Amino acid sequence: MRTKRPPVPWADVVRFAVTIPAPLTVAVIVGGGVQPGPALGAGVFATMGALAATLAPQPAPLRDRLRRIVAAIGLGGIGLLAGQYATGGGWQPVVLIALISAAAALISAVNAALSLGALQLLVYTALASGLVTPLPEWAELAFFLAGAAWATLTALVQYWAEPLDPDRTAVAAVFTRIADLLRASGTPRAEDARRELTTALNAAYDRVIRSRSRSAGRTRELSELAGVLNAAAPLVEGAVAAARAGLPADPEDLAAIQAIADALRGAQDLGGERPPEREDGPPAARAVRHGIRLIWNVVGDPEERAGAAAVRPEENRRARLRELADRTLASAESRSFAVRLALCMTIAEIARQNVPTERPYWVLLTVAIVLKPDFGSVFTRAVQRGVGTLLGVLLGSALLAFLPRSPWLLLAMACFAAVLPWARNASFGLFSVFQTPLIILLLDLTQPGGPGLVGARLVDTLIGCGIVLVFGYLLWPQTWRAPLDEALRDAALALDAFVEAAFTGDPSERRRARRRNYRALTELQTQLQRRLAEPPPISTRAAAWWPVIVQLERTSDAVTEAVIARREGEPGPDLAQVSVLRRAIRQLEDDVRSHGAANDDDAEIYAEGVLAPVAREVDAARRLVRETAPGRRTGS
Repeated sequence: MRTKRPPVPWADVVRFAVTIPAPLTVAVIVGGGVQPGPALGAGVFATMGALAATLAPQPAPLRDRLRRIVAAIGLGGIGLLAGQYATGGGWQPVVLIALISAAAALISAVNAALSLGALQLLVYTALASGLVTPLPEWAELAFFLAGAAWATLTALVQYWAEPLDPDRTAVAAVFTRIADLLRASGTPRAEDARRELTTALNAAYDRVIRSRSRSAGRTRELSELAGVLNAAAPLVEGAVAAARAGLPADPEDLAAIQAIADALRGAQDLGGERPPEREDGPPAARAVRHGIRLIWNVVGDPEERAGAAAVRPEENRRARLRELADRTLASAESRSFAVRLALCMTIAEIARQNVPTERPYWVLLTVAIVLKPDFGSVFTRAVQRGVGTLLGVLLGSALLAFLPRSPWLLLAMACFAAVLPWARNASFGLFSVFQTPLIILLLDLTQPGGPGLVGARLVDTLIGCGIVLVFGYLLWPQTWRAPLDEALRDAALALDAFVEAAFTGDPSERRRARRRNYRALTELQTQLQRRLAEPPPISTRAAAWWPVIVQLERTSDAVTEAVIARREGEPGPDLAQVSVLRRAIRQLEDDVRSHGAANDDDAEIYAEGVLAPVAREVDAARRLVRETAPGRRTGS
């Protein structure tokens, strides 16, 4: 619920301020003022398209930005057409809204771009159900697409004007985080720095490897960047081990890592000689220097950089379809959310037909935005959206009262639009404060309302938020649990696979298993943050698992440290001890599944050599799981 203080994205501020009000400004000039008519109606629909396409892009490679724009425009246009058939009363609009809502929920489970598009589908369906203009349907859609094309053009101009390549920046950020982790070694910030490194590594792999596998362009560069990430594995392992051991950072290592990051960003060439090999010092420190020397060769030599790229086989169509089904119809979470969203939107549509207020489609619009199809915190969004919309309604209505049908409203729209990119990064509620008056000014230009419209909108907003809180939140059993069990089990299974690969697999298997393990821990952290945003008892139950999550991270770091020690000459562990250790980790997963009642064996794991620290961390994790499990806490 807390508002962040993000930096001001000045390039986005300028683009939003220019792009969003421009179509309406042209319409006002052509129409000779802010007067109802075809010209103003065309400007309103073009501004809607510009708004959808302007909000879509996020900092990412061009392919991802265009993918989000296309999803927002395409599904928004479908919503604009579908909303024409959701007007009036009767059961037909109710059925249509329910089907569209269920489809939006399933579509949103595919990827982030389609999640955004699914929101636009709901929003523009709701708007079209209550917006009346003198234009035919084909003209409304045509001007919507024209405004979207204008916004796409400005997004492309901004992208081409940006000096940094997002792919290279993402890879360079990994090395910046490695340096941060080394600086934080031995300090309380070490755990946070390691998580930031994991996040950066995950983001870089997601951005580069996914882009490489799905794009026909820039293949060589993307492959080389993927090779850099693969070659960075020894350095990442060494940095994690050094931080776990609390070793102070070597200034020469930090300077070399910073030079590698600058070279990847394109700021300067990687000149000079690579740091000499380190013969003395702790194993973790030697591992850091060894990793730096390896990556120095890869970054500094284009041929080695190209050769380091791992070959990634293309997925066949059947596998992609199976993955798509797993995310949508085969997913219990997706099906549950589809039912929840359809139920809330259906009730909102019934309210739209029966609530005796002016512009009751605002109820439908509020539910669509609050119950945004992205599986986030419903409670947080409902509260923030409610408060933000209430403030936004007052702000927009006050402007309409003081500047009725004045061209100065265009300047106000530009100001609200300029704040949106900053507010979006600050909080959902603050974003609603500035998005709501922008929509109000846009809609009320074509349909001027009476003095009672302000109160009607406030009532409709409260009704929409109430529908979401009751029918989309309170009535669902999973609302009153802290459903971290699945994510915890996934993290335990990923840890088991990491231990197996660390001591029985080859380097490539170990690298993949380590990445999957830390990715599972990142997902576990994300799930925890979502639950902490809910009110008690959800947040309190979720917070109880926090020590377990930290302990799983410590265990993963201990495995990485054991890999480094073995690489530096320590004897390899006995395979029987590895088997015992893996069995204990699987028992930990069983404890999570059964809430601590699966196994009462509290005997400590015995291990020698490089496995001894890992065994101690696993013992601590098992103890915390059994102490934290709901069944043990409540005595049930």
